[in-house]
Amino acid sequence: MIPISNPRGQLEQIQTEIEQTIRTVIESGSYVMGPHVERLEQEFAKKIGVTEAIAVANGTDALVLTLQSYGIGSGDEVITTPFSFFATAESISRVGATPVFVDVDPKTYTINPQKIEDKLTPATKAIMPVYLFGQPAAMDTINQIANYYGLIVVEDACQAFGATRGGQMVGSLGDAACFSFFPTKNLSTIGDGGIITTSDNKIAKRIRSLRVHGSSQKYFHDEIGFNSRLDEIHAAVILVCLKYINGWNNHRIELAKKYYQTLAPLTCMKLPYADKKGEHTYHLFCIASYQRDKLKGFLDKQGIQTGVYYPCCIHLQRAYREHGYQDGDYPIAEALANTLLAIPLFPSMTELEQDSVVHALEEFEVAQSW
Repeated sequence: MIPISNPRGQLEQIQTEIEQTIRTVIESGSYVMGPHVERLEQEFAKKIGVTEAIAVANGTDALVLTLQSYGIGSGDEVITTPFSFFATAESISRVGATPVFVDVDPKTYTINPQKIEDKLTPATKAIMPVYLFGQPAAMDTINQIANYYGLIVVEDACQAFGATRGGQMVGSLGDAACFSFFPTKNLSTIGDGGIITTSDNKIAKRIRSLRVHGSSQKYFHDEIGFNSRLDEIHAAVILVCLKYINGWNNHRIELAKKYYQTLAPLTCMKLPYADKKGEHTYHLFCIASYQRDKLKGFLDKQGIQTGVYYPCCIHLQRAYREHGYQDGDYPIAEALANTLLAIPLFPSMTELEQDSVVHALEEFEVAQSW
């Protein structure tokens, strides 16, 4: 089976280096929030182009801690997209605020900035755009809206490390940004991990306190916080991966280019759109097809794994049924939920593997024409 992603294959390329750095951590006796975490924060901030990076336990915690650090809570509203992983809206609800959904752009699949102002109310405190599948949102327009109305912008960049918009790295485009190091992400570790970037020193200071039980001095607690610390082993692994991430992302982009070139003639699917105002890093390569289920079954029989991201929009999840959302409330997002299919794309993907995927898609096209 050709996998949709292959984190093991990615890390196997540098396994010896990873094993050596893990041994260093074990021998150090410092396993949580030690020198590797400190170094990761420094290198990450420098790479993104911000003054602060705060490592936390996972990407979801990164979103929650960021929102809470800005004082967003009960009675507040946060504008976001209904087409994302559940954690996007969950983090808003977790701090007691209400997610207010705005439908997505039909080409980029990211939040449609032209529809944001229609959803603003006196309770709106922030906008949380999601850089879906590795593609940045239209941050120039989103920031203009936020600046005009005095709103906070929190980038959900969990799927888009290394992407750019207008030549600027994601993670530096809003007031704060959140990343995930989950194993399938472009930049990952061998477990969970997350990080928050910002150039707001005051917010960074509060997040650092919140991640250790609301404590800025050991055993003295200023507020109710969280236990959201990054382990040294994860930090050490990410530091190794940081040295290779540019090459991995570049290979993803090259693989995507080949898909665009070879699959363009096929009429049974629509290829993803890449906005020329930014650089897409292809966390996932999702094609659209009205025959998705049939196509998925066909590829499975050919030994090609695929994935549906995401089969149910957030507003239609049972967790949000009390809000009274109905089918048709966000038609573009709902259409994507019914048509998108991710095909294999990962840094360790071989030419033979990609050719096999292309040939299978070509065979499906021929089969549909009979």
